[in-house]
Amino acid sequence: MELLETFYTAQKALLSNKVRTFLTMLGVIIGVFSVILLVALVTGVQNYITNQFDELGSNLVFITAGRSGINQDPAQAFTDNKLNESQIDLIEQYAGEYIEGSTPYIAAGMTVSYKTKEYYGAINAANQEFSNLFNIGLSKGRYFTAAEEKAGQKVAVIGHDVFKKLFVNRNPIDESIKIDGHSFRVIGVVEPKGADYDELIVIPLSTAKKVLNLDQIAYLAVKIRDDVDVDVGTKKVELAMLQELKKDDFTILSQKDLLSSIDSILGILSVGLAAVAAISLLVGGIGIMNIMLVSVTERISEIGLRKALGATPTNIGLQFMIEAITLSLGGGLIGISLGFLGTFISKRFIDAEVPWWSVIVSLLFSIVVGVIFGTYPAIKASKKDPIEALRYE
Repeated sequence: MELLETFYTAQKALLSNKVRTFLTMLGVIIGVFSVILLVALVTGVQNYITNQFDELGSNLVFITAGRSGINQDPAQAFTDNKLNESQIDLIEQYAGEYIEGSTPYIAAGMTVSYKTKEYYGAINAANQEFSNLFNIGLSKGRYFTAAEEKAGQKVAVIGHDVFKKLFVNRNPIDESIKIDGHSFRVIGVVEPKGADYDELIVIPLSTAKKVLNLDQIAYLAVKIRDDVDVDVGTKKVELAMLQELKKDDFTILSQKDLLSSIDSILGILSVGLAAVAAISLLVGGIGIMNIMLVSVTERISEIGLRKALGATPTNIGLQFMIEAITLSLGGGLIGISLGFLGTFISKRFIDAEVPWWSVIVSLLFSIVVGVIFGTYPAIKASKKDPIEALRYE
């Protein structure tokens, strides 16, 4: 009963000055809101990237020029690029039984136009294996054949965004578009998948070299067979590449390697963002302590009167501790609510998700902040001499 009375007294004291109570909670509100929203956004990015990699499959590996690493100069790797189409033949020869398909890949930004409409996009040049390697489905038309690739036919498969931008609702199949001034016949449209896939403009590799003068291979893509261990298949591909190149001339990256690198980057980002949010909570806690100390000074007469009426130092200290925890926990609950609201709004742009552990951690952290920063004011209030307190004006 005594505890309930102390709790009621604490809440009444806070409600007597609503504006100051809210402003005191503001630091905690901002801190918890930041934690919830940032964790939700990072989780959304992780889920998005993981889903993209899952769609490609874990058995897709990429061969890039030079050696990857923190000391690698990208410009030097580009200059010393020794990747070429003949290496695909080597891979087929030495690792053919371990792989499902492979392709060289060239990419370049160019203007694509249809009548009066224009679209600046990435031209992707590959062989007939491209759609199979990257699990690309078509909503209209077809992909180009090996014969069309070999003959250097001027055909193109366009992404959903390119289709919408240039053709709106018109059927694009067999229509002619211009890429860097050269006419190409549209033979297919990629089904909507989001991200870069919707901006694809895929043309045969031989056509890109012959018509658009593109010959700098960005990477080689190889798909390991489903019934083959990825590490074993990757090793066979590496041995095939070593028939022509030195070990320092190329790097083989698996989906697992890429995902691990991205997770590491996101992990570092999460720690940095958590540190910023923790500083906000720390500032909020200091704000609570300052206001509680001011409150102790303002309410010396009240403390003296309560002690004169029989309240123990424990009762007084507990009242101020409850007030501090209420401020912190209340700020935490408001911050969590705003975090959910911010996450809901951000779903228009990214599939953000609030993990339940972040809610629990935020609540516990709010309580801990209240306890830590409410302890000193509570002790100070409990030690006030009742006679001196009653004399205070």
